[in-house]
Amino acid sequence: MLDNLESRYDCANSSEDLHQLKQELASLRGQGSSNLEAQEKINRLENQISFIMNKCDIRS
Repeated sequence: MLDNLESRYDCANSSEDLHQLKQELASLRGQGSSNLEAQEKINRLENQISFIMNKCDIRS
């Protein structure tokens, strides 16, 4: 998970960051844990991915 995403995010890093975030998300989902902490991490990862895709105008 990235620690600090903000409006001045550098899209030059988006390819690497998205790859890392999507791997983390897949790993968490693969664990099948449904506790609150795991769900919060999943939500945060999804939000980070969406932020980068929107900010950098990336289509999936």
